[in-house]
Amino acid sequence: MPVASPLPLDPAFLASLAAIRRDIHAHPELAFAETRTADLVAGELAKYGIEVHRGLAKTGVVGVIRAGTSSRMIGLRADMDALPLKEMNEFPHRSKHEGRMHACGHDGHTTMLLGAARWLAEQRNFDGSVVCIFQPAEESEGGAAVMIEDGLFEQFPVEAVYGLHNWPGIPVGEMAVMPGPVMAGTCAFEISVRGHGCHAAMPHQGIDTIVAASQLVQALQTVVARNLHPCESAVVSVTQFHSGSAWNIIPEEAVLRGTIRSFKPEVQETVERAIERLCSGIAAAHGAQIGVVFDHRYPATVNSAAETELCRRIAAATLGADKVRKDELPSMGAEDFAYMLREKPGCYVWLGNGPGTGGCTLHNPHYDFNDEILALGVSYWVRLVEHALGN
Repeated sequence: MPVASPLPLDPAFLASLAAIRRDIHAHPELAFAETRTADLVAGELAKYGIEVHRGLAKTGVVGVIRAGTSSRMIGLRADMDALPLKEMNEFPHRSKHEGRMHACGHDGHTTMLLGAARWLAEQRNFDGSVVCIFQPAEESEGGAAVMIEDGLFEQFPVEAVYGLHNWPGIPVGEMAVMPGPVMAGTCAFEISVRGHGCHAAMPHQGIDTIVAASQLVQALQTVVARNLHPCESAVVSVTQFHSGSAWNIIPEEAVLRGTIRSFKPEVQETVERAIERLCSGIAAAHGAQIGVVFDHRYPATVNSAAETELCRRIAAATLGADKVRKDELPSMGAEDFAYMLREKPGCYVWLGNGPGTGGCTLHNPHYDFNDEILALGVSYWVRLVEHALGN
């Protein structure tokens, strides 16, 4: 493995990438509506002389770069969609669309993969095929799953697939590469509490849904602490409580909504059964009717061992061995790259974004991707391809 160093990208190359990134940031598009972004990506790929495929998951774009004679093929994935969030920044490239912004860095992910595609197409210092996957709808809509359903891996039978996400809080010039679970699976839940409405001055004539639902909110905090082994991880968070419309009426119904995060199917199952028992017990205690519905969304993102070790070596070659974090705790956030890792071996890494604008984190209205790390992301992708598909 060579001495650690990023690729020698010239200032004009980096300036062009920064311009692309800021243009995408200024024109954010939501899930499955990334038409302008997809057109930009396809246009850039064509400009680099790369084979372009469109139509998977509506707005997905795939670029294929071939070199040498090997039939081996690997995939690199970037996400393109923005969030339904009002941007609070005032810089010139702030969102031009009220209520939409790139608050997760997908503008940077797309740009880094474009930069890597350009370099790879110019140098072709590998033997095989690189499939650059520009995926729509990562944010809660499962665009990765839709691309797979539309035939992504049948059309492009990669042997492994790799993902990268910027990570505020990790310094610029560092990367986290961890084997096993790196992002949690997610499940939404809705609990309906039905009682008997009555006048607030005569509570004995009704069944108080507010009281029952409030006790349930408190009881849900015991699910993880008192049902799971202390070394297992899960989160149960109630995020919505809807009930009532007047100050003098005890309402007929209350609705609680929230999220469950876990890394293992058996932990998820334990959490769900515990919630059901609490709903049944509190319903009996109050004479209410309580029902719960679970909406399973993204599975856990789990890196495979061999591919993670390869990525760790590539990160060390790009940034330095002392800049690669191997023991970073996984995140309870969710990522639909998990669907790709259920189909193919691969690895999902975090690239340090620094503290972020004003110290903000992902999904913050003041967030902005750090253009300083564009060169690092491009270098990592290129070195990964050149080693995975080495001549």
